[in-house]
Amino acid sequence: MATLPSLSGLRAFEAAARHLSFTRAADELNVTQTAVSHLIRRLEEQLGVQLFVRRNRALELTREASSYLPAVRGAFEDLRRATDRLRRPEREGVLTVSTTA
Repeated sequence: MATLPSLSGLRAFEAAARHLSFTRAADELNVTQTAVSHLIRRLEEQLGVQLFVRRNRALELTREASSYLPAVRGAFEDLRRATDRLRRPEREGVLTVSTTA
């Protein structure tokens, strides 16, 4: 069974990919730009794949990152939905009836 990559690294990747900016991803995640850069570098090492092409003041997704991103976004969305359901369980078996006199 393959080991999953760092959740922090995946969060940094998703934010950086959405903004195409380590700086804006850092602002969103409340960390420094350097922290995002380190998280991305570590994630790339874990995956054995380069995720971004770093240009002078510009960031581009690699082909591999473009194909990986939808799955990462989907996984985070699944986690959000599951957390919402956990926090607000459906009120099964409860019937509320209101009437007037």
